[in-house]
Amino acid sequence: MIGRGQTGNTKLVKQINREGILHQLKERTGMSRADLAKLTELSRPCVSSLVDEMIQEGIIREVGVGESKGGRKPILLEYNFQAYGVVGAVFEGSTLQLAIADLKGEVLFQYKTLLSHQKDGQEAIEIVERGLAALLTQSGFNKSRLLGIGLGLPGITQRREGTVSYSPSTGWMGLPVQKEIEDRLGLPVIIDNDVNLMTLGEFHKGVGKSFSNLVYMYVGTGIGAGIVIDGQLYRGVREASGEIGYMTIGPIRNRAQGEYGAFENNYSVTAIREKAKLLLKSMEEDTSVIKQIVTQANQGIVEAQSLLDDIYKHWAYGIANIVSVMDPGLFILSGEMIHIGANGVQTIHQMLTELVPFVPQLKTASLGDHAGIIGAIHSVLEALPSTLNPEVKLKRRS
Repeated sequence: MIGRGQTGNTKLVKQINREGILHQLKERTGMSRADLAKLTELSRPCVSSLVDEMIQEGIIREVGVGESKGGRKPILLEYNFQAYGVVGAVFEGSTLQLAIADLKGEVLFQYKTLLSHQKDGQEAIEIVERGLAALLTQSGFNKSRLLGIGLGLPGITQRREGTVSYSPSTGWMGLPVQKEIEDRLGLPVIIDNDVNLMTLGEFHKGVGKSFSNLVYMYVGTGIGAGIVIDGQLYRGVREASGEIGYMTIGPIRNRAQGEYGAFENNYSVTAIREKAKLLLKSMEEDTSVIKQIVTQANQGIVEAQSLLDDIYKHWAYGIANIVSVMDPGLFILSGEMIHIGANGVQTIHQMLTELVPFVPQLKTASLGDHAGIIGAIHSVLEALPSTLNPEVKLKRRS
């Protein structure tokens, strides 16, 4: 921050000084203007002026009176995390989830809706608009208090261009998703890959909180991964990092441009369900296929155990490939993998000891279908101007 005796561009100085005050109030509550002046090394008139300005904006609020130290009792201040809200939205399979959170990332309101046509990109954009409208109506939250929306999409997202460059499961390829949603909602939008956002969710609030290097593997309609290196999400040159569904695991067949990769074609939920239908009886469409296979294997059904062993072995191959390159401290199993239970995790761990020299900790994801939402919310919070001036637009990170 810039304190006494320093000079600089007036607008920049003000922004940095605001940032210093807000930083102190985020760290601790119940501070007076005098406390802030001492900690920030700013003059008391400067602090008072900026505090009054931010009280008017709603970012800071007065919360009571402190003890006197010889003069008037000081008025205590706190950062108002409820002053504004951000939205997280994630497409996952045939559903769209939305949530409004405060500036601390705490979810306040949630909404979930089904997509009638997974491959219709235009309808999906419209359903975001309708979903947000429904969420605002149900919650009573004023749209003018929203600072932006983070949106998780399947496929390879190009955040600079605001498009999805590659997505076999949707009709979004090349579509200016970000601009269209911004135009419809009247809000700044940050788009990202859905698995990347799930990874951020577990990193910030889930089992990955104490790890600076981790890999998050998701098995659903497709297979993808999110990679965190030294506390930062790794994306790659073309933002295609983590597209592990294209690993050559299992039988390889000719594939057209835009189709799923070999790993996905053989060991995604869709592929596993087709195998299960051929081998097992009484498979329910609306119940987790992995949960059903595990249950039948535990009941001693030989075909189920054989299929489960094959699934574990090939999932372990994929994990071993990643671990041998990344050497992460934690490997998170998510999507349908959460249904394998402790025995399944131990089985895969044992397989890995025979495949790679060092096996990371293996844990199943803890946030369930909330991971993507939490990651989407944090993608917005990280991009917000630290001064939180409502007149300053959301920054899109490249």
